Amino acid sequence: MVTQHKIVLEDVAKAFGTNAVLDGVNLEIERGESMAIIGQSGSGKSVMLKCILGLIRPGRGAIKVDGENITDLSAREFERVRAKFGMLFQGSALFDSLPIWRNVTFALTQGRSRDQAKMRKIAEENLERVGLDAKVLNLRPNELSGGMQKRVALARAIAPRPEIIFFDEPTTGLDPIRADVINDLIVELVEDLGVTALTITHDMASARKIAHRVAMLYQGKIIWRGPRDRLYDSGNPYVDQFVQGRADGPIR
Repeated sequence: MVTQHKIVLEDVAKAFGTNAVLDGVNLEIERGESMAIIGQSGSGKSVMLKCILGLIRPGRGAIKVDGENITDLSAREFERVRAKFGMLFQGSALFDSLPIWRNVTFALTQGRSRDQAKMRKIAEENLERVGLDAKVLNLRPNELSGGMQKRVALARAIAPRPEIIFFDEPTTGLDPIRADVINDLIVELVEDLGVTALTITHDMASARKIAHRVAMLYQGKIIWRGPRDRLYDSGNPYVDQFVQGRADGPIR
């Protein structure tokens, strides 16, 4: 039987020494759903993401992808799961030494020399999906604006046709107009490709636009989750303070 849950976190905990960063996280993300995780800096959002990606092993709990508990997999076994993932890194994280077409197709080649004509064609097709044309194929990342670099990073994330895409602060460093363009692209790509998406963001406008549901992580736990339309009407004082950016409230 195929589960409707694409990703499930059950009582996930992770501590570094005496610092408990995650303290029993429970979360379900449905197939084809776009979920945004919000929370203060240091609340554990990045650690949670790294646990799902297999970069950090949780101290307790289970993380399931397509019903399979991935926390106990060997490094070799995890590569099979990681093939389902695409990632848009904070700050784009493009390779400055490689032309744009090699950046876009890096996950397909792992940096090794492959059929260049085929890889360029794949790069061009994916760049077109994010609103860039063949003129940028041979450029280096430092020859592009921040918004264009983010588009290239999006093209790289979708090139292997992943089942799940993770977005780490996708609008960081962009002005409001360019950020909205990236938000629109993410919505379009998630819908067109039918992928499941998990986004970490401090940008409330981004969370409301790209996510079907939003969850807030506070002191290592998910303290609220709900549809994006309830983000500013959550009834939770911690969420209300955070999304409205007020100094006064239960969060100190």
